[in-house]
Amino acid sequence: MAESTVLEVEGLRTYFRSEEGVVRAVDGVSFDVRAGRTLGIVGESGCGKSITARSILGIVDEPGRIESGSILLSPPGAGQAPVDLARLDPAGPAMRAIRGKEIALIFQEPMSSFSHHYTIGNQIIEAIRLHSQASPAEARARAIELLRMVGVPRPERRIDEYPFQLSGGLRQRVMIAMALACDPRILIADEPTTALDVTTQAQILDLLRALQRERGLALILITHDMGVIAEMADEVVVMYLGRAVERGPVDDIFHAPRHPYTRALLRSIPSIMAEPRSRLATISGSIPHPFNRPSGCPFHPRCPDYMAGTCEKAEPPALEDADGEREVACFLYGGAPPP
Repeated sequence: MAESTVLEVEGLRTYFRSEEGVVRAVDGVSFDVRAGRTLGIVGESGCGKSITARSILGIVDEPGRIESGSILLSPPGAGQAPVDLARLDPAGPAMRAIRGKEIALIFQEPMSSFSHHYTIGNQIIEAIRLHSQASPAEARARAIELLRMVGVPRPERRIDEYPFQLSGGLRQRVMIAMALACDPRILIADEPTTALDVTTQAQILDLLRALQRERGLALILITHDMGVIAEMADEVVVMYLGRAVERGPVDDIFHAPRHPYTRALLRSIPSIMAEPRSRLATISGSIPHPFNRPSGCPFHPRCPDYMAGTCEKAEPPALEDADGEREVACFLYGGAPPP
């Protein structure tokens, strides 16, 4: 594990097994998360982005479970061995001590993530006291400080309000405050700007950037919005049907995309240079049903570069550049085709 790497995910597989079949929600994903940098995970809905985040935190709903792979969390102090989160009991004390304290999650929809029966202050205070010896008065003062830090106006009054009394943008700010309550080293933001207006989206992204600079946070940003990725990310992982089909620095991904799926995602971004009233580019077909995955490369039924007799026979291996910075899983770039 490199010195600046705080989290190393290797070959992560998270499956959901039921009577209907097996859903390979995350199917062999690998990436590193570095201190002070932003890793963007992008892809269409249903590609496994959120399950990847939940796997890291050990909060995958039943019947899902981590089948294989490792999630190595670097120790906060020198001279300690990394902890493999995939091997910890999700409900055990070791994982509970890490969840919220070392790694925090900003959920996709704050309204459904907060309890409507308790004030936002009570919920932030509970998170603070869970991982510290703070008294109720100290925890309340800390909660007010956090609300002020994330831009909630009149935090001394807002702290006693309920989630339904706040706007969507304020709820998202409160969710960020709760995530930062215990000074985590890694912050996972799962679609942090979903259902927000454009102005509020920009404010939330600016807030995350400022907090990252101030605290040296490692940020995992999960989104389907390539514009957000271009603005926020340092490295990018492109996921499709549970697999990481391409990985690399954000400039390389946008200016020299390799995988046909990455190129298709970029073509679908609206452009101010486009002809008026011209049709937006789309990706042909749709994501297959999880119980009916295609054989071979999962993207081949929708791929404009499909090679008959190759792509449907086997999954392409993930091929790295010599420097390890770029990775692509596509037979266009090598790998032994099926016999």
